[in-house]
Amino acid sequence: MKKVDGHIHTPFCPHGSSDSFREYIERAISLDYTHLTFTEHAPLPAGFKDTTPDQDSGMSEEDVSIYFDTIEELKEIYKHRITIRAGLEVDYIEGFEEESSDFLNSWGERLDDSILSVHFLQYKNKWDCLDFSHEVFHSMIDRYGSVDSVHAHYYRTVLKSIEADLGRFKPNRIGHITLVKKFQKLYPASQPFTKEIQRILEAVAARELELDYNGAGVIKPHCGESYPPKVIIEHARSLGIKTVYGSDAHSASGLDQGRHAMNLL
Repeated sequence: MKKVDGHIHTPFCPHGSSDSFREYIERAISLDYTHLTFTEHAPLPAGFKDTTPDQDSGMSEEDVSIYFDTIEELKEIYKHRITIRAGLEVDYIEGFEEESSDFLNSWGERLDDSILSVHFLQYKNKWDCLDFSHEVFHSMIDRYGSVDSVHAHYYRTVLKSIEADLGRFKPNRIGHITLVKKFQKLYPASQPFTKEIQRILEAVAARELELDYNGAGVIKPHCGESYPPKVIIEHARSLGIKTVYGSDAHSASGLDQGRHAMNLL
């Protein structure tokens, strides 16, 4: 039986750990994983300025070739022990679709798998990385006018990412569709946004895309649930959507995170 982790970061992550690929792989083998996809944060699109303090949301363009070369070597080394796939987590930045398409066209032939995620939102000409910190999220609430307004804008942007034309190498999996709930214990929304999430799921199903079933939220102190929670995953599956567990690990110790709480084998 397959045991898959489809969302793993690497030593190429500028805001992650320095744990080596081998540390990730050996730990995954010890946990009986049969398939891994490394999905490092792709470089942000040309012309977009990273708003995080260290501007470290994605790896540098200069590292992309080395990243793929390293994974190819590891595939060969571990081919009799575990299946390794080369992937990226690509940010959907509204208004930068052409630049994202250009990047994907440059590297798409080397991708085995990939994820499309929303981390950055724009409001009144200011961009924010919504999951960077609870302080940033609080500042967004102040400017947007309410927690609900932030959530609504996030779900609209996720839907746009699904509908966007990013070319033939557009990622086939949509990342952590409820990431906006990372700080929900501090800043709860007043409603579940059921209609917005339904539209997202219908759009995913219509395009035969997959969903990232992300365990990172389980261990986040202000979230306490997977992205998305199990009830949404069950509904997605009823629509025929394939879901793929992702630890979203940024260190070797992060592999498998949330999995037990998600009742996954």
